[in-house]
Amino acid sequence: MAGIDDTIAALEAKLKQAKAKKQQIEARKRAADAKRKRSEDTRRKVLVGALILAKVERGEWPKDKLLAMLDSALTRADDRALFDLPAQAQPAEAQP
Repeated sequence: MAGIDDTIAALEAKLKQAKAKKQQIEARKRAADAKRKRSEDTRRKVLVGALILAKVERGEWPKDKLLAMLDSALTRADDRALFDLPAQAQPAEAQP
């Protein structure tokens, strides 16, 4: 009987290893898929931005309209500085 128990234990250990390997492969696949999606999203944004900037440079899109959209959307100071937009006023702190 000890031989059968040893065989069962060895097979269970192999099964456990195979399941762990499968989980690892699936995790890598999910990570690669997430990286690909982020990369595609970034590429889309760059292409749309390049298209709009080219239209502004050719006079096909009003620059003031672009700046108005950027002014209403951008909140971070370093982002606003890229487009020479003035810093947004900081909200006044509540006084006790």
